[in-house]
Amino acid sequence: MSLAASMQDLKSRLKASDRMPVVFLGHGSPMNAIEDNAYSRSWGDLGKALPQPLAILVVSAHWMTRGTTLVDVSALPRTIHDFYGFPPELHAAQYPARGAPELAREVVSLLASHHAEADDTWGLDHGAWSVLTKLYPEANVPVFQLSIDMSKDLDWHLQIGKDLAELRSKGVLILGSGNVVHNLSAMRWGGKPYDWAVEFDSFFADRLAARDFAALADRQRMGSLFAMAQPTPDHYLPALTAAGVTNEKDQLTFMNDSIDIASVAMRSFIFH
Repeated sequence: MSLAASMQDLKSRLKASDRMPVVFLGHGSPMNAIEDNAYSRSWGDLGKALPQPLAILVVSAHWMTRGTTLVDVSALPRTIHDFYGFPPELHAAQYPARGAPELAREVVSLLASHHAEADDTWGLDHGAWSVLTKLYPEANVPVFQLSIDMSKDLDWHLQIGKDLAELRSKGVLILGSGNVVHNLSAMRWGGKPYDWAVEFDSFFADRLAARDFAALADRQRMGSLFAMAQPTPDHYLPALTAAGVTNEKDQLTFMNDSIDIASVAMRSFIFH
């Protein structure tokens, strides 16, 4: 099935749901925010297929903390240009969405067991706004971010997703943004995907489809393959949190199941 047909099918099925879907997007290069390419177009198509949320909670690979989970409670989150070496057009890009301070403070309480704290200094990093600018280009949906605690192991982040699940019935779209395979030291422009990148991407997809989330959070079982795919797990953790939000009744749709620059998986998924 083509991507356009898949999105149309997804749109027809989403209409019957009274809960918001859960989305994870492989965001790849920040340039996707300003380029017209297969990835950016797919995000635009997805935004048209999704029901309009009351708010969006983003778990991005680019807000890393240690020892605590921070929730952005700012009323007007700033657009963070957390990269260098890119053209001025990208550095000038803005995503002027409102925040959701009241809801964000509710999430702080909801995640008390995860040492959650309110924060009003962050905003929207490029893991958030680079995809949101295509999903919701009018920036008309309140948005706030949740940090990833790098001091905790994989199952911790899976559990956070479980604790966030009730937000789906309150009109909140939970959006993870990272990459299932992310090894920038091995990237090669225009190069054929590494065998280990394809292998881990396929392993992830198979275990996700089987709802074997425990396997995806078992670092020891994944061994050296995981170490190659994720030298640091920051881009992987948002996918785990998104998976944790789901339940057995959800249907799974994949999109963008390709490897970019040989070592970055653009695989994305929607549970609905």
